[in-house]
Amino acid sequence: MTGFLALYTSLHTAIALAGIVSGFVVLYGLLHASHLEGWTKFFLGSTLLTCVTGFGFPFTGLLPSHIFGVLTLVLLALAIQARYRRHLAGRWRLVYVISAVFALYLNTFVAVVQAFLKIPALNAMAPTQTEAPFLVSQGILFLIFVLAGFAAATRFRIPSPAIM
Repeated sequence: MTGFLALYTSLHTAIALAGIVSGFVVLYGLLHASHLEGWTKFFLGSTLLTCVTGFGFPFTGLLPSHIFGVLTLVLLALAIQARYRRHLAGRWRLVYVISAVFALYLNTFVAVVQAFLKIPALNAMAPTQTEAPFLVSQGILFLIFVLAGFAAATRFRIPSPAIM
């Protein structure tokens, strides 16, 4: 790996991890009916930047990472539209919650894939990522996000305007 590519990979990874960590903070806020405006902007921005930088790696054909990147960009566009253009009005609240949680799930899914590729102990358990440890890990991750997404969709509400 060239020096530039190694630096680019490190930067992309740091941005992705920042997006995942901030996404879990935002998810916590959704579960506790808190809007966490600063964290939300950071999550959406860093996740957007993760997708954009992901397309900067050399490639020769369409890869699963490209499909995940495009899907995440669509989800982010929906989340941003719902939150900042539609102000979570009506069904846009649900669109925001689902798209934000799903975008976080996709980034976390990719993090687990990368962990099984890069961490020797995990790679030894699932070198082709078709083995049970990988599939069970991803299945549990999916279940956690489905449950968290459902809970967030039922708990996250638009703040009531102050009574004058």
